[in-house]
Amino acid sequence: MTFSAVIVAAGSGTRAGPGQAKQWRSVAGKPVLRWSVESFIAAGAADIVIVTTEDGALVLPEVLSGLHGWRSAQGGATRALSVQAGLAALSDRSSDEPVLVHDAARPFLTRKTIEGLLSALTDADGAIPALPVADTLKRTEAGAPLTTTPRDNLWRAQTPQAFRRATLVSAYRAWTSQVEPTDDAQVVEAAGGHVAIAPGDPLLMKLTYPEDFAMAERLAGAARITRIGQGFDAHRWGPGDSVWLCGVEIVHDETLVGHSDADAGLHALTDALLGAIGEGDIGDHFPPTDPQWKGAASDKFLIRAADLVRAKGGVIINVDVTLICERPKIKPHRAAMRERLAAILSLPLDRVSVKATTTEQMGFTGRGEGLAAQAVVAVETPA
Repeated sequence: MTFSAVIVAAGSGTRAGPGQAKQWRSVAGKPVLRWSVESFIAAGAADIVIVTTEDGALVLPEVLSGLHGWRSAQGGATRALSVQAGLAALSDRSSDEPVLVHDAARPFLTRKTIEGLLSALTDADGAIPALPVADTLKRTEAGAPLTTTPRDNLWRAQTPQAFRRATLVSAYRAWTSQVEPTDDAQVVEAAGGHVAIAPGDPLLMKLTYPEDFAMAERLAGAARITRIGQGFDAHRWGPGDSVWLCGVEIVHDETLVGHSDADAGLHALTDALLGAIGEGDIGDHFPPTDPQWKGAASDKFLIRAADLVRAKGGVIINVDVTLICERPKIKPHRAAMRERLAAILSLPLDRVSVKATTTEQMGFTGRGEGLAAQAVVAVETPA
């Protein structure tokens, strides 16, 4: 189901302690806001609006570097006004299209939660993820003894909350109370709408206080999974005076023959990345029958594969390439190859490995008929 998303990121987050607003702080080395944007992209959001402050809009390009399909809108003085600003900034799509409104301070959003909301919205005016209250509730009032409040039928509401776009816009227009609504479901409820409950997620905690960030660091691993991809490529030798391997040109008495520049190292690595995220192979994305890829530099293929990983909310952990050939000698060029791959993938050098081996003069590589490469990658994505 096609849907859009509004992420509210205009708050000051003063309860989180001194320093940056909480949406700009890091959890597991990544800005809090980026976690949610990556999750919405991975789930297929057609449009993402991030409602923030004027200063926040200036840092968004850096915070969301490499991610596409989002835009920003100026927030209001209250959360309700910011939500309405986000709704107004959405693309002019169908009024019946679902929109998910999310607080930026809840980083561990998963595809499962999003899909559950969209399913629950089918027969309702709104849907919220919620968890049943498990703790015993106590009430205190001035001058009165402590009392226990029954927890039956009580739920802890989370975000994102899903609505038909027109339903939520109309409900906000009808809101006349001077009291600020605590969430968007309250606005739809007040307008007479039926809001359904979808399964919540204990990991979808809201970061409010300093101690929440300490907890989030421990939970970060539980909200992500590691995927492994492997790739293999081979090309035969032909007439030429240089060869491209792992993005580095090496002077040689032959060249590798292929539709593009025949960089077997980059081709194997591209396939490994695509395999890790289930996106087919290099031939699906850059078919050799397409003349635009004739003689193309293979770093374009690798950049595209890395962009697809990021679009799914993924992070490349490390890459390992092995070149299999009798010649040319790889060792003198290994450092340059590692540096080139690190630059293309925006990875620290110690997460990039390039190795070489021979087949002891056996097989097509041993006879000098061609060169082969294999690659293995680790990618971390939302669960």
